[in-house]
Amino acid sequence: MTSTSGSGPIATAPRTLAGGAGLAALLTDPRHALISLDYDGTLAPIVARPSDAVPVPGALAALARIAQQVGSVAIITGRPVSALLELARFSEEPGLDSMVILGQYGLERWDAATNQITSPDPLPGVTAVRAALPQLLEDAPAGTVVEDKGHALVVHVRRTSDPDASLAALTPALTSLARDHGLEAAPGKRVLELRPPGHDKGRTLRDRVTELGARSVLFAGDDLGDLPAFDAVDELRATGIPGLTVCSDGPEVPARLREQADLVVPGPEGVVALLRLLADRLS
Repeated sequence: MTSTSGSGPIATAPRTLAGGAGLAALLTDPRHALISLDYDGTLAPIVARPSDAVPVPGALAALARIAQQVGSVAIITGRPVSALLELARFSEEPGLDSMVILGQYGLERWDAATNQITSPDPLPGVTAVRAALPQLLEDAPAGTVVEDKGHALVVHVRRTSDPDASLAALTPALTSLARDHGLEAAPGKRVLELRPPGHDKGRTLRDRVTELGARSVLFAGDDLGDLPAFDAVDELRATGIPGLTVCSDGPEVPARLREQADLVVPGPEGVVALLRLLADRLS
């Protein structure tokens, strides 16, 4: 199975038997399928400023089209739901009634059908870390930025002169700070996120599959934070629920994620092309 994008042909045949079985199950019984995707690097490009990461052209239309053909579409992201809604304008796209956004690794939820956001109170540890970060980062490299998600704090080093060295230098102190206040320090693409423990995309994906009674699942992602969701797909397969993992490839994609994926596509444009192809097959 092949498709095309602006960069040329895309191979969309899974390279693993398990991935092929997941794709076949999705195409055979789409009304019991869950299509779940990361946002940054998967539907939107990785950019220097998170506030500039809008979906690539055609992404919302492709999501709306596939959402009409499968049981559910879910965006599973580390971003706050409100920030993603403002940035991507999902609520303004017709045809996304079955979509949910599971933000901050499942701590928050938005249902398109009701246009309602549900969110718990932040942990006390987040407040303590927020207060401590300015002093801890006082001598951090120029370009270090803190993103406040409400339920988590993210330290970005992408705009420093040497992002990899900056992250390596800051990680020990940030990890210790998180641990002291009951949080975990989760690495990503030139970021370190200080967040509540026990919440990751794998747990969120499993919970959504259980909630829906899904009989197949696709998950697409591009970063270290997506590896737990890839692992969850493997675990679901072991219970008899077929699945397909998709890597949205790019220069900063971790090698492990690329190697573990059943299917590798060229970035967000490749993800959109895959969604279009699936919609074509289902129609």
